[in-house]
Order: sequence, then C-alpha cells, then structure tokens
Amino acid sequence: MPGRENWWVQPAIYATVLSAFVIYSFWSVVFGASGGGWHAGPYLSPFYSPLIKFGWWHNIGPFVLSSAILVAWVPLGFRASCYYYRKAYYRSFFWDPPACAIREPQHGRYTGERRFPFVINNYHRYFLYLSIIVLGFLWWDTISSFTYRGTWYVGFGSIVMLVNVVALTLYTSSCHALRHLVGGSVDCYSCTFAGNTRHGLWALVSKVNPLHGNFAWASLVIVGLTDVYIRVVASGALGSCFGPHTGC
Repeated sequence: MPGRENWWVQPAIYATVLSAFVIYSFWSVVFGASGGGWHAGPYLSPFYSPLIKFGWWHNIGPFVLSSAILVAWVPLGFRASCYYYRKAYYRSFFWDPPACAIREPQHGRYTGERRFPFVINNYHRYFLYLSIIVLGFLWWDTISSFTYRGTWYVGFGSIVMLVNVVALTLYTSSCHALRHLVGGSVDCYSCTFAGNTRHGLWALVSKVNPLHGNFAWASLVIVGLTDVYIRVVASGALGSCFGPHTGC
C-alpha cells in the first residue's frame, strides 16, 4: 500500500481505471452497435445481454443498441451503488477523504446521500435483484457460446465468456446486500423458516465477502476485455470465421 508520502497513487489508479471503463462502456453501448461488432458467431458482448430486438428496428444497425441502453443501467446502477465502489470513487474523484490520515478538502454543507444522484445509492439492494436476472442471461449466453450451427463447439471466445461470467458471479455473490438478503437480517435462525439453510447461505457468502473488492476490480476489467475481444473477432482481425468477408 502507498505510504503517506505517495498517498495519491491509489486514488489516481482508481480514478484512471474507473474513467477508462465508463468512457469505453459508454462508447460501446451508444456508438459501438454500428457494424455488428457486438456479436460474432456464437459470441455476444456482455454489454448487449439480454439481446432485445424490436421488430424491424433490429435491421437498422444503430437501433441494435436499444437492448444495451434498456439493460445497461442495471449493472451500472449495481456497481455505482456498490459499497466498495462508493468508497473507491468517493476517495478518487471527490477526495472524501483521499486516503487514510490525509486531510480532505473543505466541502460545503454535508447532505449525506439524500440528493440526486447520490440518493440512488439507497436502492442498491434493488439493483442487486435486477443484476441477478441479468446474470442469468449472461450464463445462458455463455452456455450458448459452446454450440455453433447445432453442434458442440469450444472456441477461445467461449472460454473468455466463461471467465467473464464466473468473475461477475463471484462479484455478485460476494455482495454485502446479498449477504444481508440470504441471512444477515435474521436474528434467530432457529426461529425462522428454513433457518438452517439461510444460515448456511449466510456463512457461504460471508466467506467470499472479504474478497468483494478484488472481485469488483477483476470483473470490471474482464467484462470490458470480453467486449473488446468479441469486437476484434467480429472485425476479422484474428482471421476468425466469424468476421466479415471470411467465406467460412
């Protein structure tokens, strides 16, 4: 960990990585649909899952992004309201505080998280519920990537998508809100329905919860790289049969 003399290193890294991810994902969702780079053969970018089409609109390139725009706010809201990410961006962007034992800049009157957009952080648990649904679609897309043209198929992209969905699953399953949902809110396990099961789930989530921050960063980087890889494959730059003008 950086010492007091270079306390700015960690918040600078966090700010750089978060900014790069936000800029790239915004480009991918809003401007990256043109040309069909969001899918290649059995591979579908995680930014476009679940894929939603609106009749004839899906034949017009830019309107494919309708699925991404309609769904992308779910994982975005889940990450933005995440307890760990809140700590990261409060320190990195607002310097509130920038690091331990470092004086923070003077701010105006403190209002907590009662004003927009920070009031959205209070709905983290609801973003969790919706993210679990999206995660189910991502698992379906990953399983589907192991079949192509009706036959069993294993490509490097299939492995990339599998690593991505596993990382996202670890991030979601180690969430503090999920820990509270499965059993953290129970005061007496022997007094509640399925108490032993809920205690077991709570204990399981509690074991991975300390690694939540690691899973947060790993899943953030991997989901971005997965989208990049699928776009590269779709372009034909790797000589893939899924790219344009390959004749495969």
